[in-house]
Amino acid sequence: MGAVRKWLLSGLLVIVPVAITIWVLQWVIGTLDQTLLILPAQWQPDRLLGFHMPGFGVLLALAILLVVGAAASNFFGRKLVDYWNRLLHRIPIVRSIYSGVKQVSDTLFSENGNAFRKAVLVQWPREGAWTIAFVTGVPRGDTANYLQGDFLSVYVPTTPNPTGGYFIMLKASDCIELKMSVDDALKYIVSMGVVAPGMPVDTVPKLPS
Repeated sequence: MGAVRKWLLSGLLVIVPVAITIWVLQWVIGTLDQTLLILPAQWQPDRLLGFHMPGFGVLLALAILLVVGAAASNFFGRKLVDYWNRLLHRIPIVRSIYSGVKQVSDTLFSENGNAFRKAVLVQWPREGAWTIAFVTGVPRGDTANYLQGDFLSVYVPTTPNPTGGYFIMLKASDCIELKMSVDDALKYIVSMGVVAPGMPVDTVPKLPS
């Protein structure tokens, strides 16, 4: 029975990462393939080829991003984007949603932004308990008027799903900057501390006695 249990665990260690990776890739490709619906029916790859070939939506999405990015980088493109932004800001309900999403995306994807560029060690959810968080900036607006000293805005992700978490403002002196990259910190969080930065994936950590 000991050998059977060992074989089952070894099989799980091999199959589970592969299965989850395939599932995530299928979800991403299936979602991006929906962009093909913007093409005329006679241009649909399924009709032209006579069978469904996954992945064309990924190529189309990348092509759209490149074209839009190139167009928005010149003078006339920036003018058109500014006009589009002003138009959306005049629509009552849309402007509240669009402005918030626009500010977040500008902060995250801007080359000059500092959001999610640093991983820090903070005490959360109580003193003496430590976790990894990501710096998203500094407090702004009315909140900055009530915070005395240097504070940082940090995002504390949950595990194993880092897309959910908590936004908190902490003193800069209470945040310990880590030398690990953001990617390594995410791997550490998603693996619930099993895969430490610089440690091979197949290495099993030993608990202190």
